[in-house]
Formats: sequence, C-alpha cells, structure tokens
Amino acid sequence: MGGDLAVGRIGYGAMKLTGWPRGDRPDRDTALAVLRRAVELGVNHIDTSNYYTRDGVAANELIRTALHPYPDDLVIVTKVGALVEGPDIGLPPAEQRGLTPDGLRRGVEANLRSLGVDRLDVVNLRLGDRGHPDIPLGKPLETLLALRDEGLIRHLGVSNVTPDQVAEARAIAPIACVQNMYNVAVRDDDPLVDACAEAGIAYVPFFPVGGFRPVTAERMDALAARHGATMPQVALAWLLARSPNVLPIPGTGSLAHLAENVAAGELRLTQEDLAELA
Repeated sequence: MGGDLAVGRIGYGAMKLTGWPRGDRPDRDTALAVLRRAVELGVNHIDTSNYYTRDGVAANELIRTALHPYPDDLVIVTKVGALVEGPDIGLPPAEQRGLTPDGLRRGVEANLRSLGVDRLDVVNLRLGDRGHPDIPLGKPLETLLALRDEGLIRHLGVSNVTPDQVAEARAIAPIACVQNMYNVAVRDDDPLVDACAEAGIAYVPFFPVGGFRPVTAERMDALAARHGATMPQVALAWLLARSPNVLPIPGTGSLAHLAENVAAGELRLTQEDLAELA
C-alpha cells in the first residue's frame, strides 16, 4: 500500500467493535481479545476512525489499549471527512464541519491523539456522508496534502468515491488506496478495481461479505458446501481472486468469526467456482 507498506491480503475493520453508528457490539474484554488475536493470526492492516465512537466505546481507544506499543509491521488506516467525532452524525448537515480545513486538521489530530502515534500510516478522505453527497474533493485533499507535508500523515487515500473523483484526486496527490463498497453481489466498481490495479493503487472493499441476492446466495451456499467452508469465507475468497490489489477488511466482534475470516485467505476458488459466481 503506497509502495512501501506491506500488508496481508485480509485486514480487519474496527467499526463493529463499537456498534457505530448503530447495532450490537462485543463487551470490552472480547473486543480487546479480538484485536490481539487478529495480530496473532497475522493481520497487519487495521481500518478505523476516531469517529467510530458510540456510548463511550471508541475504536481507536480499544486499538491503543490492545496493541500499543504497536508491532513494527502494523499498518493502521484511518479516515476523516464530514464527520469529525462520532456524535457529529446526529448534527444537521450545516453543522457537520469536518470537511473544512479546521475540521480536517481536528480529525487528523484526534486520530493521532487517540491512537497514540506521531504520524498516521494512511488517512482516507471520506466523501458522500450525509449532507455532503457531491462536495468537490480538491480543497479537502489539498488540506490533507499539507498535513502530510507537515509529517502528520504518511499516505493519502479516498473513500466512498466515484471513478471521476479518483481521477481528480490523483491529479492532486499520490493516492495509496481507494476504499469503496464492493463484494460479490455489488460490483458497480468493477472498472475502478481494474483501473486501480493498473495504477498500483490498493482497492479496499468495505462490506465485503454483505448483501447477497437469492440466486447468488444459493450458488455461494453450494460452493461453500463443496469446499467445507462458510458463505462469508467464499465471499472473501472471491474478492481475493478478483484482483491482487483487493484488500478486504472484514469486521467482527467474534473470535470465532475472526478465525474464519483469516482462514478464508487459504481458500482457493477454481476457475469453475468463479464462473458459477460470474
């Protein structure tokens, strides 16, 4: 990622540890155990954000408590955008000021502080949040580029973006990764995955195992049975087979599911398998 950060193909998304913005979450001891076990299993790419905070449970605090001082090879990717802190999601759009220069700096500094680091490995500029669907990314990205030049950020990425926005971003700054929704059932980004691969840009799909249509689910269930695997494992294996630049970040609050997700890296789908899911 970024040409100098070696990461495993399967990473870990920390959002589910907090239940942000809604949903269940594990208890604190389980959350800490999941993070530590992920690293023990070889995961060295963790996706998070300072605004993954709900009811006093914060993803960055959990990561810092579980893993600091961090392993030398651990890459922590965070994001900033219209939301700065978790409670911002409840504010009217006019009060969500995270895309201003001051808001972006506050977001970066909050991530630095809560993770306990002097420089962030990768910061994604997140677009498309509520109230800011079509805002130009030029000025926000220039702000992050200036923060990179100050030594606060190592690499920049973009999230929840269109192909045109990726092209716009690349004209402003080197882009290490693109983080969009993509999975076996949601393939709108097929051309962008290929374009990123050609450009040497990591493509990081969020929601990597969700939203299967009935026909797709039936085929995946049959494939899973044939391989002695689970459907989420087949979904992750499909992403890994899709292109070598695809780096899924499945999230979970379960130690058992974590082990299954990591084990999916060993599942090899045949060309016949892939044809069934085409």
